[in-house]
Amino acid sequence: MEQATQTLPHEGTATIFVAVDHCTAACVGSHAARRGTHFEALEPIRQAVRQGFDHTDRDVAASLSIRHDHGSQSMGHDVQAELKFLGIRSTPAFGAEPERNGVAERFIRTLKEPLLWVETFASVEALNEALHRFGQRYDDGWLVQKHGHRTPSQVRARLSPPAAQAA
Repeated sequence: MEQATQTLPHEGTATIFVAVDHCTAACVGSHAARRGTHFEALEPIRQAVRQGFDHTDRDVAASLSIRHDHGSQSMGHDVQAELKFLGIRSTPAFGAEPERNGVAERFIRTLKEPLLWVETFASVEALNEALHRFGQRYDDGWLVQKHGHRTPSQVRARLSPPAAQAA
């Protein structure tokens, strides 16, 4: 799931894009930029693909789909072309039904309450560093009710196949 919000570092308004794994509720990508363009919107998706597959070659993520809103960043030609290149199926949320993108919406609210509404940032670069730290803290420490009050990292570990044992 991909979602965006805005904040105001000292440099001026910045758009924040996030990618959240619907299954585990983990933050798998985040990126802030002065301008919320289609190209900037792709960065958290690329982060998620690199994290899951180690590269961003054609059709590498054919097993994935992405839920997003009908915003111009998500529905733009460049974003849709990149999703197609990566093999990711685009699944826009239904209009007037924000709950269809609820995991990402909840993550955005969680991001705002302890970080964006409380801290100030000297620059977009400082904001990106804070987003990265927050994503790690969230994945390792935020208890998600739908997972029986387990963290996204705990859920991911439970779902991952056991490592091959050396002979």
